[in-house]
Amino acid sequence: MLTHLVEYYSEGELVRANWRTPDRVTGRLPAIIQGPGWFGLKDANLHDRYHEAFTAAGYGVLCIDYRGFGDSAGPRGRLSVNGQFEDLVNGVTYLTTRDDVEPEAIGAFGTGGTGGGNAVLLGAIDARVRAVVSQFPVADGTDWLRRMRPEHEWLSYLEQLDADRRERVVTGTSRLVSPREEVMVQTPERRRSGFKSDVDKKVTPTIPLSDVDGVLRYRPVAAAHGMRTPLMLIGVETDATTPIEHARALYDAVRGPRRLLIQRHTSHYAAYDQYAAQVIPQILDWFAAHLRGPGDFVVVSEDPR
Repeated sequence: MLTHLVEYYSEGELVRANWRTPDRVTGRLPAIIQGPGWFGLKDANLHDRYHEAFTAAGYGVLCIDYRGFGDSAGPRGRLSVNGQFEDLVNGVTYLTTRDDVEPEAIGAFGTGGTGGGNAVLLGAIDARVRAVVSQFPVADGTDWLRRMRPEHEWLSYLEQLDADRRERVVTGTSRLVSPREEVMVQTPERRRSGFKSDVDKKVTPTIPLSDVDGVLRYRPVAAAHGMRTPLMLIGVETDATTPIEHARALYDAVRGPRRLLIQRHTSHYAAYDQYAAQVIPQILDWFAAHLRGPGDFVVVSEDPR
C-alpha cells in the first residue's frame, strides 16, 4: 500500500488527506472516501487494517482530516458536523479531478459514531457516491447524547445548554467543555482501552458548548429515508457507545439494497479487532457488488424492496 499526502479546498480552506493506493496502479481506480469518527484523525492506526485490505483489492482510499483537525487548515477547537459533511462532499469532487480515479465508481466508508453517520449522509445526498459501508453509526444526534446520561443528568444538561445560549446572545461567548466528557460521555471501556491513543493527544481538549447544538440537529436517519444508494451497516448487539438501535433505524429507513451485520459477544471498541477478519471481507464483497464503473449492468437481487 502506498500513501501520499494530498490536499484540496473545502469552503476556501485547505483539507489534507491520505491518498492510499495499491503498490502498482494501472488505469483508473474505484475509490473510497472516509472521514474519521468522533474526534478521530486520518493517521489513526485503527484505519490501517481496513485500508490495506481495500488497496489490496484494487481500491484507492481517501481518508481526510476535517477542517480544524490534524493537518487540515481551519479554526482549531471547534466541532461542526455540517462542516464535516461539506468536507466529504468536496472530497468526492476532488476525487473526480484525479486522473487515476474512476469518477463513476466512488464509495464511502465511515466508522465510529459521526464517522458512520457522515458516510450515510454522503450516500443519501450525493448522487456521485454509489455504495456506502457504515460501521457503528450515529443515526440521531439528540438520541445519541441522551442515551449516555441518566434522565436527571439529561434534564440538567438541557438546562446548561439553554443557559449557554442565553449567555452567548448577550456576551458572544460560550463555555468551553471537553468533547469526550461533557458532550459525548466516555464509557469505562473507552477510558481503560487506550483506543486511538496514537492520535488522542493531537486533538483539541475543549470545544465551545455552542457546538453541541449542531450535534443535537444531526440526523442521518432523516436523510436516509427512501435512500436508494446501497448501504451496508455494521453494529454491535450490546454497544454502549453507539447503540445498535441506530443501525437498525438506518436499515429500516432506506429503500435501496441493504445489509445489516450485527456482531455479538463483543463491545464497541473490542469489535474492531475481534471481528476484523470476518467483517472486512464482507465489506469488500459489498463494494465489489455495488461499486461499479461506467458500462456495468447491475442486477440487484439482495433484499428487493
